[in-house]
Amino acid sequence: MIKTQNLTKKYGEKLAVDDLSFQVKSGKVTGFLGPNGAGKSTTMRLMLGLDCGKGQTTYGGKQLNEYAQPSKVVGILLEAKAYHPTRTAKNHLKILAIEGNISLKRVDEVLDIVGLTEVAKSRPGKFSLGMSQRLGIAAAILGDPRYLILDEPANGLDPEGIAWLRQFLRDYAARDRGVLVSSHLLSEMSQMADNVVVIGRGKLIADTSIGSLITGASSSVFVRASDVPSLEKVLAIAKLKYDKEGRGLAVSDSSTDEVGKLANQAKVTVLELTARTASLEEAFLELTEGSEEYQARTEEAKKS
Repeated sequence: MIKTQNLTKKYGEKLAVDDLSFQVKSGKVTGFLGPNGAGKSTTMRLMLGLDCGKGQTTYGGKQLNEYAQPSKVVGILLEAKAYHPTRTAKNHLKILAIEGNISLKRVDEVLDIVGLTEVAKSRPGKFSLGMSQRLGIAAAILGDPRYLILDEPANGLDPEGIAWLRQFLRDYAARDRGVLVSSHLLSEMSQMADNVVVIGRGKLIADTSIGSLITGASSSVFVRASDVPSLEKVLAIAKLKYDKEGRGLAVSDSSTDEVGKLANQAKVTVLELTARTASLEEAFLELTEGSEEYQARTEEAKKS
C-alpha cells in the first residue's frame, strides 16, 4: 500500500497541509476529495517528493527514492499538458520510456489502451484537454506501475471518456494495484472509488469507504399521508424536524419504521413512505461545511 505519515507543508505563514496521514490500499481505487484550496495537489506533490515539506510517504514499505526505477513503482498525472507541444505523442512517450528503461513496445500498447493510436504521430500542442488527459494517462501507465496517483484525470473528458476512465481504473486496481485519484465530479467518484480520503484546509476529515461515508451522512424519510396536518402534529411532539415537499413531508434523521409508527398512532393513512439515503455529494458537503477556502454566496444570502 501507499502510506503517508504526518505530511506538512507551509507557504509562508499559511499551513497548506497539516500533519496529514492516510493509506491507499492495493486492490482499491481511493478517491481524494476536498474543496478548492484544501491542499490536494500539494499533498500529491509531497507524496512524490516534488515539493519540500515534513513527513514521509512509503510505497510498499519503501520511500520512492529507494527504488531503482520509480516509474515502475508509481505512475503520475499532475498536469494534463506536461509535454513538449511540437513533439509527437509517440515520441513524447518514447523519450519517457528510454529514460525509465522501459521497452519501446510498451509505447504502442499504452497509446492503444488510451485510444490515441490514430493520433500517435500528431503533435499534442493542438490536442483538446480530453486528448491531453489521455496522453497523460498513457505516460502514467507506461511503466505498468504498482500504483497510480492522478490529479483530476477526468477534466476535459467527454461522457464516453469518463466511462472509459472509470472502468479502466477499476480494472487497474483489480490487478492488486493501488490507485489514488482526485476529482470534483462527485457523482462519478461514487461509481469509481472504493474508499475516500477527504481533506479540508489541509487537515484529514475522513478516511473511510464510500459506503460508510454515505451511511454516516444525514438521511431523511419522505412521507405522503391522507392527513398531513395530523402527521405534522405527531412529528412535532416527537421533536422530529421536517420540511414540506410537494404533497408530502421530508423528515430528517429518522427511519421509515419510526415515521410509520407515528402515523399509525395518529391514525393517519400512509400513502407513500420512502427512505432517502444521502448521495456522495450530500455527504461531502456535510463533512466539509466550514472548511472551504473559497465560498460563493447566493443572492438571497447577500440580501440577508
